[in-house]
Amino acid sequence: MYHLDFRSDRSMDLVGIGRLCIDLNADQFNRPMEETTSFTKYVGGSPANIAIGAARLGLKSGFIGKVSDDQMGRYIQKYLKENQIDVNGVSVDDTGAVTGLAFTEIKSPEDCSILMYRDNVADLKLNPSNVSEEYIQQTKALLISGTALAASPSREAVFLALDYAKKHEVTVIFDLDYRAYTWKNEQETAVYYNLAAEKCDVIIGTREEFDMMEQFENYSQDDHRTAKKWFGYCAEIVVIKHGSEGSIAYTKDGQSERSGIFPTKVLKTFGAGDAYASSFIYGLMNGWELKKAMEFGSASASIVISKHSCSDAMPTVAEINEFLQTASISEKQ
Repeated sequence: MYHLDFRSDRSMDLVGIGRLCIDLNADQFNRPMEETTSFTKYVGGSPANIAIGAARLGLKSGFIGKVSDDQMGRYIQKYLKENQIDVNGVSVDDTGAVTGLAFTEIKSPEDCSILMYRDNVADLKLNPSNVSEEYIQQTKALLISGTALAASPSREAVFLALDYAKKHEVTVIFDLDYRAYTWKNEQETAVYYNLAAEKCDVIIGTREEFDMMEQFENYSQDDHRTAKKWFGYCAEIVVIKHGSEGSIAYTKDGQSERSGIFPTKVLKTFGAGDAYASSFIYGLMNGWELKKAMEFGSASASIVISKHSCSDAMPTVAEINEFLQTASISEKQ
């Protein structure tokens, strides 16, 4: 059994920190970007999607981030408010930075790609002065993700948030969210990922993301050794995702659970990880057994990859439960 202390005396359940951007998802399917003529706009960014997903499930979510001082920045703030996300931790940039854009290409369910515009983006301008100790003290859990560690001053802002979280007994969840295009090189990525992961209670990532983070170790692709490494620090739960083979969650007391995936009619591949994380976190915060929380996350992921958007597609508890009534999980033993 895992041991996480979600303090009951807090006004918010989950606060995310990091990337706020715009997703422009292709309206035309089964064709390359060169032939795509129109896109639909959504709020995006992995930590934002997870916070939105958590709010959709009934958790009280907040966010710490920075948006551009323009129409896109105002659109993001308006959308967060409409989805019951507390935005008191969201700042407006005053340097002329812009909102990051993610153009998605949907050639087929198995062949999707993202074209990123990340030069001079507002979310990476988040600085330590924008991080309120009082705001973090009000939440049960803090969610960080890898992209916010990619550059200063956002990097320092995240580490300050981590310090505040540890000081005030806030459970810290790290969704690795490795995006190579944001970083200068893998060695830099590994150093800062390790420094952040050492302070986290729950770490969620793919096998490939853990391999990248542990590249200085003398082992790779060893789930047990990965889990053991992080249990030597603060981690209570380590979740390692293996794509179509499902995921494995390890707990500090030596237990492990495996969960498969729910087959569905896949439209696109992106968004699955964010949906999984939000619903898995919901299960943890409700004290569920790991197996149940993982299956709830897997069901949420299957729902989102069958729809056009990520943020807008985040399901409610009722939608996930309805899906679970008829779905059959596929597990690889």
